[in-house]
Amino acid sequence: MAIIINLDVMLAKRKMRLNEFSEKVGITQSNLSILKQGKAKAIKISTLNTICEVLDCQPSDLLEYRRDASL
Repeated sequence: MAIIINLDVMLAKRKMRLNEFSEKVGITQSNLSILKQGKAKAIKISTLNTICEVLDCQPSDLLEYRRDASL
């Protein structure tokens, strides 16, 4: 099972580049890259709130739960 972070999808829908998004959210591009790749271990609610504000979306637009197909 895994939580998939669809940040790339939302950035594309909003036609926003990573560097512009990084400035608006106040997160480094390297940390956003870790988040986009699904390598982040956690995300603060305040960070998720800011991301949703900047992208004008809901948390469910960014986060998706997928069961492990091998089970």
